[in-house]
Amino acid sequence: MPNTVIRTVSSKKDLNAFIHLPFRIHKNHPNWLPPLIADEKKVFDAKKNASFAHCDTILLIAERDGLVVGRIMGIINPTYNEVHKEKNARFFAMETYDDPRIFDMLLKAIERWAIDKGMENLVGPIGFSDKDPQGFLYSGFEDPVSIIVTNPSFAYMINHMERNKYAKSIDLVQYRAKVPESISPIYETMFQRVTNAGYQILEFTNTKAIRPYIPPVFALLNKTYTEIYGFAPLDDKEITEFAERFLPFLDARFIKIVIDQQKNVVAFLVAMPDISKGMRKAEGKLFPFGFMHILRSGKKTKQLNLLLGSVEESLRIKGIVSLLAVKVIESAQKAKMELFDSHLIMEDNAKMRAMYERFDAKVYKTYRIFQKAL
Repeated sequence: MPNTVIRTVSSKKDLNAFIHLPFRIHKNHPNWLPPLIADEKKVFDAKKNASFAHCDTILLIAERDGLVVGRIMGIINPTYNEVHKEKNARFFAMETYDDPRIFDMLLKAIERWAIDKGMENLVGPIGFSDKDPQGFLYSGFEDPVSIIVTNPSFAYMINHMERNKYAKSIDLVQYRAKVPESISPIYETMFQRVTNAGYQILEFTNTKAIRPYIPPVFALLNKTYTEIYGFAPLDDKEITEFAERFLPFLDARFIKIVIDQQKNVVAFLVAMPDISKGMRKAEGKLFPFGFMHILRSGKKTKQLNLLLGSVEESLRIKGIVSLLAVKVIESAQKAKMELFDSHLIMEDNAKMRAMYERFDAKVYKTYRIFQKAL
């Protein structure tokens, strides 16, 4: 029998093996969306990712006869657990071939680690926050993955979780809808009413103009995302890292911010053209030509991916969302976009789901986060 060991990532060589493993596992996976290796080095390196500073973590790799064949990360966020009255550990970034033995060894190693840390439950896959890829793909395997922060996993991962007696914690759904040819009269009426009430929507032509709004946008996000499953508020350093990671790929035309009469940010929406085709051509590398592939795909795509959005809780019944909806639809029409992608929405987020379904959006992918009492 081959010699298989589970060990902690303890060197730069180990970390590189951890990061590059998915590229081997998914080599012949046509719907896989490869991440940027440069980004992965920031995500998994404690020296480059501020989230490590306030979390207890462990990175493990499985080796068989000297070859890395599996990986997993364990995360405990004490602040999150205290706020939510939980004793939960998370597992994240799990990758294996369809090998029950390797899968079980990795999962049980994190279970033992979590028990040693005094945790009562293990949930996942979920990272430091909901901004990391989360859940295993549960339905919609036939469609290519188009959002760079979702998890394009194989169906066998679900089978192995269920075999290990893990149960559903929550499902996350992803919608796709056609860009409307015209604005609904209802939204136009709401738009006028909200505008007359003194709310103003800001639009941009370059990302430089957006930078002054990054702190208030993330302050609103931290305030309003407390109900989002797995969300942990971002501190100033994490906000800077997150913004610098994604800002170069954003298109200012599809970023909308709403301010009130006192110039306070009360709502925002961040969308970006689908760059998945360019990401696949880049194969994880920005240089020498990856960056060009990504930029070119963003200019040619007909799909707009909605990434982040929020409205001040006290204003949600005042129709503020109509400002965002009208303007993002207008921008999508002007750019000749044909499709919207919703990103991930909690299955029990009835208000958000109803909004998409008013545009005849259909769920085309589901992701599942699992849990198990230890």
